[in-house]
Parts: sequence; C-alpha cells; structure tokens
Amino acid sequence: MPRIRQAVAQKVADRLFALEDAIDAALTRAAELNASMPEARGEARLPAMVGQDALDRAAETFSALVQARRSVVATHRSLDEARTQIGLREVSTGDMVPKPNPAAAPPLARAPAPLRAVS
Repeated sequence: MPRIRQAVAQKVADRLFALEDAIDAALTRAAELNASMPEARGEARLPAMVGQDALDRAAETFSALVQARRSVVATHRSLDEARTQIGLREVSTGDMVPKPNPAAAPPLARAPAPLRAVS
C-alpha cells in the first residue's frame, strides 16, 4: 500500500510542478509584454493615450496570473499537509535547496522560498 500511495502522490506532484512551471513561464511572458508596450510606444513616438486600454488589459492579466500563482502555492502547501496525513515522508524532487520549514522561523523572520529556473 505505501508504494501505491507513493506512486500516486508522485503523479500528483509531477503535475503540480508542471503547473507551477507553466504559471511562472506565463508570468515571465506577461511581464515581458507589459514592459514592451510602453517601450514600443516611446520608440514610435506616440502619445500616452495610444494603447492605454491594451496596457490596462495586459496589467490585469499579469495580476490574474499572480493570483493564480498564489493559489497554486496554497495548493502546494495543502498537498504537503495531505502527504503527511497519509504517512508519506518528504522526498527530494531535485531542487537545490530543501523546502523551508515554516514552523522553524517566526512569521516575520521567514526567508522567501528559493527561486527555480524556468526554461
């Protein structure tokens, strides 16, 4: 039974990591778009009102992606709790630094989680 649980948990973890990577990639592309629009307007010597609606929509999209990432991080935490509840120990998934233990530091002293490279 533990092997089956471990295999099933690994499938879920693989999908979670793929989603985290996809959202990070989407955030990167959205940030690039948001940065390029005012730059392009300046290069073309257009007035500020040109493209403002598009910039607003792009900024809303970026904000929605940040919220999606926040939700996925919460999902990750919940799945980590579920892993403990079903008796599976933490296994290494290739990150260079182990997960931070939120209980080990007071709330204000917590360091941000290390960033992972996105290809």
